[in-house]
Amino acid sequence: MADVLNFISGLLWGHVLIYLLIAAGLFFTLRLGFIQFRQFPYMVKVMANSRSGANEGISSFQAFCTSLAARVGTGNMAGVAVALYLGGAGAIFWMWLIALIGMATSFAESTLAQLYKVKDEDGNYRGGPAYYMEYGLGKRWMGVLFSVCLILAFGLVFNAVQANSIAAAFEVAFNVPKYVMGIILVIGSAFIIFGGLKTISRFAELVVPFMALAYLLVALYVCAINYDLLPDVFMQIIYSAMGIEQAGAGAIGYAVMQAMIQGIKRGLFSNEAGMGSAANAAATATPNPNHPASQGYVQMLGVFVDTIVICSATAALILLSNQLVPGSGVTGIALTQAALVQHVGEWGATFIAIAILFFAFTSIVANYSYAETNLMFLEHNHKHGIFIFRICVLGMVMFGAVGELGVIWTMADVSMGMMAIVNVIALFMLSGFVIWLYKDYNRQLKAGITPVFNANEHSKMKETLPKDIWFK
Repeated sequence: MADVLNFISGLLWGHVLIYLLIAAGLFFTLRLGFIQFRQFPYMVKVMANSRSGANEGISSFQAFCTSLAARVGTGNMAGVAVALYLGGAGAIFWMWLIALIGMATSFAESTLAQLYKVKDEDGNYRGGPAYYMEYGLGKRWMGVLFSVCLILAFGLVFNAVQANSIAAAFEVAFNVPKYVMGIILVIGSAFIIFGGLKTISRFAELVVPFMALAYLLVALYVCAINYDLLPDVFMQIIYSAMGIEQAGAGAIGYAVMQAMIQGIKRGLFSNEAGMGSAANAAATATPNPNHPASQGYVQMLGVFVDTIVICSATAALILLSNQLVPGSGVTGIALTQAALVQHVGEWGATFIAIAILFFAFTSIVANYSYAETNLMFLEHNHKHGIFIFRICVLGMVMFGAVGELGVIWTMADVSMGMMAIVNVIALFMLSGFVIWLYKDYNRQLKAGITPVFNANEHSKMKETLPKDIWFK
């Protein structure tokens, strides 16, 4: 089984997804007129107003924090370290590239998620790729496939991975037994996920900005005390990505491919652009302005913050140290801890342990919210299996804290890869709606009007929409 999963994972990540995700990012970047670069200031403006406007549901800012809570986790600290260890400094370049072009893909999937959102039994908005596959494409089977993969990857396996990183970090920093940390995580997770979608969004709104700012301040301090080395680190990233460093050794092709694979793989795991996961959070908001494209702008900024800001901070911590030694076996969260200890002393290991607690714990509860939405899609918005599923999630958190993940991690890679493939195919098929919504939004902006979505202005789109959201 392990051999089969490794073969499939290698096929997906070594060939199919690299080309598919880059193609999707370039397609939407071109069709949307380089939106992520040209309209970056407006993106920030929409984010600044995202706390208001939510007369029902949750605010765009809360949805942004929920998606960022899922994005900012072990991928930003342990995942970046793994990418550097396996792919070299050049992996960071490919993480940057996949994030920058992936911002346009994120706009597309988040806009569609808003367009095809529905209300559940409690009056909460739900949506995401499964919903725009069923309503927009009329292909429920695609939505079912996507939902099953997401529930497996995000609801179960990734939560075990997050718990594993927390337990490992606390064992190193505080000598806390893994089973003790597992019990603490289960209790904390239960308290929040049993509170429902609004409790999760309020928790994310409070914790995410604080944790991101604290981590960035420490990284900025490290950069400040090593400012003279920053130009060399930047050139190391570029040279390694282009294979210049390996030219003399005759290993350019292999080195560049390893950097590309690791950068794109870990970059997608971290920022989730094109995967379809963050779109589940985007659908829960009442955007301001009240137009599907508004949430697309907000979610684009999440990809930027996750990869260009936070992942780069981790890369700087490691590359400014001398702890990155290929073949040493020191990788993942242990490498990040060792790097910060070199810069600031022993308290660095403690700080990373606390940071990974915040980062990974918020990922656990946000990942759960994604899985819950997709479970309700499978059950046609009824909540029959939610309680049992919550118990399963808590069980995986405990398992992840005390167990060895092994083949389960490969299974998550395969599930995540399948999610991305199904989602990107749907995005291409619905790209016409994305382009129209983008143009409609900006047409109103240029006319000096606050954009509002009128479903009656696009007859073909109108026929596919759920009837209780955009027809008030």
